[in-house]
Amino acid sequence: MIRPSHKEITAKIKEAKEAAAKQRIFIVEPSSFAADAIELDYPVGSISEIIVSLLNELTPDYYAGHRPPQRSYENSIKSADLFAFQWKCKLLNAEVYLKFALRAGNLWLVSLHKSRRK
Repeated sequence: MIRPSHKEITAKIKEAKEAAAKQRIFIVEPSSFAADAIELDYPVGSISEIIVSLLNELTPDYYAGHRPPQRSYENSIKSADLFAFQWKCKLLNAEVYLKFALRAGNLWLVSLHKSRRK
């Protein structure tokens, strides 16, 4: 079986939504995340609300990650599965790329930026 399945992706989106709703959001690389926020034109201070809205737009069809998912090499989420999505975001009015990991009920944001796919 090839991972992640549609069912697994759906479950990960749901888990991410639950963590975001509880404001259990962490950013792996805050400085690069802030630079990407400027490019997408949203205030970093409202990241919780932005992430909740973005996650509500996600469907398994937008999955753009590896199969099986890559594992993180960042110390804070070492070996956690990385789930990447790319879609035309209504909220930010841009093609965006979002990558996250889940660990211990927390949502770890790895990337949120304009799509760089050519």
